[in-house]
Amino acid sequence: MILHIPHASKEIPAALRSQILLSDAALSSELVVMTDGYTDKLFTCPGATRIVFPISRLIVDPERFLDNHDEPMSRVGMGVIYTRTSDGGKLRRDVTAGERKRLIKSYYGPHHDRLLRSLDVELTSRDHALIVDCHSFPRQPLPCDRDQSVPRPDFCVGTDSFHTPDGLKRGIMQAIRMEGFSVEENRPFAGTIVPAGYYKTDQRVWSVMIEVCRDLYMDEKSGSMTENFFRIHLAVEGILKGLQ
Repeated sequence: MILHIPHASKEIPAALRSQILLSDAALSSELVVMTDGYTDKLFTCPGATRIVFPISRLIVDPERFLDNHDEPMSRVGMGVIYTRTSDGGKLRRDVTAGERKRLIKSYYGPHHDRLLRSLDVELTSRDHALIVDCHSFPRQPLPCDRDQSVPRPDFCVGTDSFHTPDGLKRGIMQAIRMEGFSVEENRPFAGTIVPAGYYKTDQRVWSVMIEVCRDLYMDEKSGSMTENFFRIHLAVEGILKGLQ
């Protein structure tokens, strides 16, 4: 099992801070809103490989398509290089073509290389490989979210028609419900990650996204972990163990 954790970091490299137009206080607030808080601690499973993106998605988002024409979120300034905040404000100054290229080379490329190498190792050792795309989401939709419907479920399971077997999907959703949580498929977020070289071509690659509503384990206003975190962590770990 590969746990892909792309949005857990709040790290803004010092050398890149000048690209961000927000004050320190405004940046701190935006990081609370946009970071999948504590998902690097929430999603653990013995024996699993973990691929954790080391910097904030506000600098580079490893789950976006490189070409903005292919990326739906580019319409709100959230392609691979973010230009807008969650409420549509201006996030960063214009970056040059050279700066964009360096960001992709320094962060996006190495992250996807790590994911691809881990996937190759899994496929070499067994007849299939499972990627779990690990996320969290706010209880109330952000202005930038495509799905503005409420109420939102406690968990969201994102699937792909080619890479998510029906049995896998049913098993995860049943396990979540047995833990006492509500769950929906592809709502409020849809899909799951598969490296481009394998996408829609190799059914040995299984992938599913698991998103946890943040208010189950953290204070969404302050960004601090709540006392309920440990219970949710154990529930998530149990769900993941059931996939092995």
